[in-house]
Amino acid sequence: MANKKDLSENSIYTHYVLPAFIKAGWDLQKQIREEVYFTDGRIYVNGDKTKRGVRKFADVILYYKPNIPVAIIEVKKNTLTLGAGMQQVLNYGAILDIPVVFSTNGDGFIEHDRSGSSSIIEHELSLENFPSPKEIWLKYQHYKNIKTPKAAKIAEFNYFYDVSGRTARYYQQIAINRSVEAIANGKNRLLLVMATGTGKTYTAFQIMYRLWKSGTKKRILFLADRNALVDQAKRGDFKHFKEKMTIIRHKEIDKAFEIYLALYQGLTNYDEDTDAYREFSPTFFDLIVIDECHRGSAAEDSAWREILDYFGTATQIGLTATPKETNDVSNIDYFGKPIYTYSLKQGIEDGFLAPYKVIRFGLNIDVEGWRPEQGKTDKGGALVDDRIYNNKDYDRLLVIDERTKLVAKQVMAFLRKTNVYDKTIIFCVDIEHATRMRQTIVNEAQDLVLENYKYVMKITGDDIEGKRELDNFINPEERYPVIATTSKLMTTGVDAQTCKLIVLDANIGSMTEFKQIIGRGTRVNEAFGKQFFTIMDFRNATDLFADKDFDGEPVMIKVVENVDDETDTLDDVIFGTSDEVTTDDESTSTPPPELPTAETPVIIGGGEITEEPRAKVYVAGVEVTLLSERVQYLDENGKLITGSLTDYTRRSLLKEFTSLDNFLTRWNSSEKKKALIDELEQQGIILENLREDVKKDLDIFDLICHVAWDKPALTRRERANDIRKRDYFTQYSEQAQKVLRACWINMPTLVLNTLKI
Repeated sequence: MANKKDLSENSIYTHYVLPAFIKAGWDLQKQIREEVYFTDGRIYVNGDKTKRGVRKFADVILYYKPNIPVAIIEVKKNTLTLGAGMQQVLNYGAILDIPVVFSTNGDGFIEHDRSGSSSIIEHELSLENFPSPKEIWLKYQHYKNIKTPKAAKIAEFNYFYDVSGRTARYYQQIAINRSVEAIANGKNRLLLVMATGTGKTYTAFQIMYRLWKSGTKKRILFLADRNALVDQAKRGDFKHFKEKMTIIRHKEIDKAFEIYLALYQGLTNYDEDTDAYREFSPTFFDLIVIDECHRGSAAEDSAWREILDYFGTATQIGLTATPKETNDVSNIDYFGKPIYTYSLKQGIEDGFLAPYKVIRFGLNIDVEGWRPEQGKTDKGGALVDDRIYNNKDYDRLLVIDERTKLVAKQVMAFLRKTNVYDKTIIFCVDIEHATRMRQTIVNEAQDLVLENYKYVMKITGDDIEGKRELDNFINPEERYPVIATTSKLMTTGVDAQTCKLIVLDANIGSMTEFKQIIGRGTRVNEAFGKQFFTIMDFRNATDLFADKDFDGEPVMIKVVENVDDETDTLDDVIFGTSDEVTTDDESTSTPPPELPTAETPVIIGGGEITEEPRAKVYVAGVEVTLLSERVQYLDENGKLITGSLTDYTRRSLLKEFTSLDNFLTRWNSSEKKKALIDELEQQGIILENLREDVKKDLDIFDLICHVAWDKPALTRRERANDIRKRDYFTQYSEQAQKVLRACWINMPTLVLNTLKI
């Protein structure tokens, strides 16, 4: 065998490390995995092109059971010290929630144990003394506070094995394991926070399956508030429950099943004596999983909470991308602090979620406000109230035809520039606004609508035809509908894998609602060319990206247990929920209480009668122009920055190369220029796309020098012509001229760089 110091990392692993595992009792086929990639590599967006960043991987992960990782090993060459990989592997251990990590160079191991089971955190081991599976499993149990044999048996129970080969992503694995472990330890209220598009339903299925199959939980209820959520779950991950599963429809109860799927409103009749869920005994269910729990179940006085209180002995797991935390409504107050959070920012960083760019539009009447001229009348001939109107009024109280037309024009201009068949959701103020927006898009896209009238559809809670098209809209295989105008119906629970454009023409004051809307675009579907999405913002709603709460850890705001009940404001009641009403069967279900109308004014705490809803005022003949259009890119830190593609790339280049001399040194010392170019692309600098933005056919060297250090944007031919005109080489000796002319034939860029021309 070659000298140990000369061996590669792979050879060190094969000849020294792997034999140590096998000797300690680790199963080569079932418990040892090599080069475990656990991220997909961040997607960098540069203009209209994308590039994947580097995927993270661990050299070796040891598993006690499949999907239960208990140790990570970082292998280094023997020329390095035994602990050279320790800080790297500690980082991976923290990410993957694995308590025991090892660094090795083939001479032995450094073990770092953060399980708390030993008085020594870090110590050295020989190759002959690597821990056995049982030894590390005991450390893992201590780390997870698993104290009894019964709890250990639940915690180690197998996942559902999918013959298709699908396995849990690392963050799903953490969420599943933590949930099962917490329940094994007796915890009965759990909250999982996972960004939209990260597979909450699959995570829920694996939790339910393991607890059900192990006999820990025998009857399980999965609660949602949208038909789409229930139907997607049944057709998708939950299909493996087969004949043991049923959906409760028409409030008909059959107690012969073990897995139940239901809508909240499918179990209630708003009448305590006839509520369908009361046909079950309070102890019938052992486990309840509440999808999108930020909605109805967050409020103490909601009818949906009554279901959870009724089945209070059951273990209850809340799932949400956006826990609701206000002074009056709190998921954390009910479920407890999240046992795991996987954020949008982390999902984008890992490459599992699609990044975005934002185009913000400033319309003259939005920026400056609009005041009707003297004697201005609406379409009905009535005088328009003389005051200054702004974004909060448009389409809610005041409708300006020209504004709607300009928004539609900008949307279609963008789609015609990119792809007119890119799935698009336009979020409007209310259903009436969504109706008008659909009609305006129809007239702006006449050629496409003539091809198929379903090119644009209104998909709202009141429109049966539109709701029927929802499945087609979210189906990547279906071209139509292309554009959906909506209000509230599509803010949550819509798995729009190929949605590439989100248009915000509604005032969004709720961070929860904003996160849910953005979540409609975050799914990645590379098979259909969906790697990023664009947000067109006409209402300054994307200001919320700058809010510290946008992607921070959820923090409980509610600080008192007994607060005075307060109803929603009139605006919330009238404009905030009309599109969210869903029943399990519209023809037979008892409808929810009617929203207030002009005949039923709302009384808000204190007994005062509020102002009745105002009819909208419709005006035309207003000059509406586009004052500004600003593009914002998502930088490497997950922050939106404003500027052109060229400016964005310049900043990135100057971070990569501290000076022109630094760049020249690396360029000239790089054996393969492609390697350097690939390295730049890993940082999101896509040079081919930049060349299009500069609008000049520069070679890569000149392109970088021009963008980063303002060197003249001369093409190779322009430089060559300049050299010939000036007969530049004659200033050198005859021998030097020969060398320069020879180099010029094959490496003109290098010559120009060397001579600093």
